[in-house]
Amino acid sequence: MRVVFAGTPEFARVALACLQAAGFRISLVLTQPDRPAGRGMKLQASAVKQWAQQHGIPVAQPRSLRLEGKYPEDAMAAKEAIEAAEADVMVVAAYGLLLPQWVLDVMSGRGEGLPRARPPLPGGSALHEVKGVGALGCLNIHASLLPRWRGAAPIHRAIEAGDSKTGVTIMQMDAGLDTGDMLLLESVPIAPAESTASLHDKLAQLGGRLIVKALELAACGSLSPQPQPEGGVTYASKIEKQEADIDWAQSAVAIERRIRAFNPFPVAFSSLGNETVKLHQAVILVGAAPGVAAPGGVLAVTAAGVDIATADGVLRVTRMQKPGGKAMDAAEFLRGFEIRPGMIFKKST
Repeated sequence: MRVVFAGTPEFARVALACLQAAGFRISLVLTQPDRPAGRGMKLQASAVKQWAQQHGIPVAQPRSLRLEGKYPEDAMAAKEAIEAAEADVMVVAAYGLLLPQWVLDVMSGRGEGLPRARPPLPGGSALHEVKGVGALGCLNIHASLLPRWRGAAPIHRAIEAGDSKTGVTIMQMDAGLDTGDMLLLESVPIAPAESTASLHDKLAQLGGRLIVKALELAACGSLSPQPQPEGGVTYASKIEKQEADIDWAQSAVAIERRIRAFNPFPVAFSSLGNETVKLHQAVILVGAAPGVAAPGGVLAVTAAGVDIATADGVLRVTRMQKPGGKAMDAAEFLRGFEIRPGMIFKKST
């Protein structure tokens, strides 16, 4: 089976590597253009592009896929590359660009000059026999249990909301935002101390395994697409940096979840005097009360961490980072950064 793969970050790279390891032929990779990164802000290729180049796979980096958009020449070049790839399926994982209708049409066999797909199977399935271009359409690896957390940041939002579980859904893409039929779904528990970093890695491996299973099942006609339930729809909006600015007037539970949700990006932060301190890890001190301290007030400072008052309890921050520094456990951080009881953490804005 020939595959066009569209993805950008590490989550997508894991799936791409799994597909090749399973014997699928990757005929083209689509990924985002190189972006400035690091202290020197030098252009850096995506994780997917780096992997594809190391394995000799053609790469296209359109700025847009809209034929009538700002970069029509990019979109047309991508269209020609996709058609030339003569793939049976497009696999999409955290690509970062919306797929316009022409991509769905080309990959389902309805594009100009391509063979027409046979009628949908009973139940509205958009899957077709693996035979030439556009056999399977576009399949998405989505890091949530749809229809919960459709959208851009499902891992962050699941942790922030306090969900007890999440997972990966392999979905048949349509014109909506993560609204297509579900093909495979598998859940994983969210551990009490789970961060976006640790959960991301688990879901990346699960996504790679499930997409391989989905294509193997599709090749023998054994997938059973199911419409998403109408109830339980939630949307995982894109993470904005200002969301990580901690409001200490919130509950200890809400703040602790946000610290985990925003690790490793954008990383929770708070102002202490004239400095901004990034907060990487924290634990709730069960049974502790803030007393008369105002939210954000420092109650105690030990090698174990910095105890800070919240609206209804006490949060111990155990891993921090100062401007221009690196993340450190509390004991090491406090040797080079003075924090005293009575000081107050505040929102930066």
